[in-house]
Amino acid sequence: MWKHNGRTIRVGKAWTADNGVQNPANWHIWSATEKAAAGVVEVIEDTPPDSRLYNWSMDSDGKITKTAKSLNDVNEVDADGDPILDEDGNQLVTRGVKWNLKQEVKNQQGSLLAQTDWVVIRKADKGTAIPSNIQTYRDIIRTKATEMETAIDNAADTDAVASLFITYTTDEDGIVTKSGILYDWPELED
Repeated sequence: MWKHNGRTIRVGKAWTADNGVQNPANWHIWSATEKAAAGVVEVIEDTPPDSRLYNWSMDSDGKITKTAKSLNDVNEVDADGDPILDEDGNQLVTRGVKWNLKQEVKNQQGSLLAQTDWVVIRKADKGTAIPSNIQTYRDIIRTKATEMETAIDNAADTDAVASLFITYTTDEDGIVTKSGILYDWPELED
């Protein structure tokens, strides 16, 4: 982001300086010295946090303010501490990060299993055996989903939850290391 006297200016767009000088749309190609002379400064925006884990906002200077979302479900209450109920008399609950992540695991698991449901249906319908590679794959999908949900349940804080997401790092020798568990699903082997 670029600013001139606190006002945001956009790359590729002409702008007028406070002193009335018109600046061209290609001002961004100016040298650092020319930009400084015109009072143009680059503002480096903070990197936004993961929206699955944080509520956040960015101010006009690119600075992030963030608040970790609740990991666990929250029963909603009014100002007096009384439960807020829906029209059926049930307690309103705001789902926490852990619940949402576990739902995503369940959805992905269901989608992956659905791709091979036809062999299970064929077995029930015709008695045709399920190929061993498909049965192994389906079993591994279920095992991985259970591992992911257990890891989510066991995460003590937001940083622990964040560490569950798959990340790749490359060292100076070019060796790539993978860490995390969430959404690391196996492939169906031939």
